[in-house]
Amino acid sequence: MSRRSTFTDQSVTYGAIGATLDPDFLRYPPEGFRPAEDRVKLGSGAERFERAAEQLMTWGVQQGSGFTVTEISPGTGAQYSGLAFDPEGSPLQAQPAQRTEQRFAADGTPFITAGMTATLRSGRHSVPVLVVYVIDEPDRIGFAYGTAGDAPEAGEESFILERRDDDSVWLTVRSILEPAGGLRRLTAPLQRRRRRELTKQQLRALHPAFPS
Repeated sequence: MSRRSTFTDQSVTYGAIGATLDPDFLRYPPEGFRPAEDRVKLGSGAERFERAAEQLMTWGVQQGSGFTVTEISPGTGAQYSGLAFDPEGSPLQAQPAQRTEQRFAADGTPFITAGMTATLRSGRHSVPVLVVYVIDEPDRIGFAYGTAGDAPEAGEESFILERRDDDSVWLTVRSILEPAGGLRRLTAPLQRRRRRELTKQQLRALHPAFPS
């Protein structure tokens, strides 16, 4: 079951948190938002999946696509599947919050958790992000973050790794983004070209044919 995080002391710069999990948002995005979905086969087998999962959950896609990840703050790990209701159909005042167990890479680096914040830096640009949900299942793992401060684009990106029934391993990158307001909207075509190039780099970041 896919689970989205909950957080109370942070905020993002867009509505519809968890939009990258919702097919309707991807097919019919709010005005101004651009949805995208791309995937790449990384190989096959349990070893490939586990190795890619460790890279993915320690910011491997971001570092492999040219970002330096700084100012990392731990998340709460709290998760929820949606609102819980009482027998009369009213939302419970105290909503249940599931927590995922903290996992670590072989070198001791903690995996990304729900509620974690970080800043992605590339050249002169920096993008503050907040991890809005984490997926951790036997053959499916990943996360999404949303923009949490001033950036050229506002919205959400997700990075989901899965091992399919045929033993193949795939990385899917989804985004639903809009250009920031003001003069930046005039540079939207250039931003789209940069986004496509960034997506190519993201898809290559975990691929064994493109060692970092």
